[in-house]
Amino acid sequence: QVQLVESGGGLVQAGGSLRLSCAASGRTSSRYAMGWFRQAPGKEREFVACISRSSITTYYADSVKGRFTISRDNAKNTVYLQMNSLKPEDTAVYYCAGTGGLATMKEYDFDYWGQGTQVTVSS
Repeated sequence: QVQLVESGGGLVQAGGSLRLSCAASGRTSSRYAMGWFRQAPGKEREFVACISRSSITTYYADSVKGRFTISRDNAKNTVYLQMNSLKPEDTAVYYCAGTGGLATMKEYDFDYWGQGTQVTVSS
């Protein structure tokens, strides 16, 4: 079992940057591939990015490719999402998730979820 807590959300102007963090407790996060998802008001939750246990493999949604970077520090049991060139359409609650399987873009493959952190991008 692993508990996930996101932080780093907030209000930022379009074109700005934020870095989200996801701290894992319980079992060490190095056992899990980790991902970020987001849910905008009135929309379904969608995949953003994921990273394998060793950081060798990363996947990104097309909508964030080139702007967002996922990384992890297994010594700190923390996963990060660096978000640059933010757009109003990036406004959403961002969730961290973990899976005991391989890195994946499929939401149903993730077993553990954080409570989410709000990101609001103003135009």
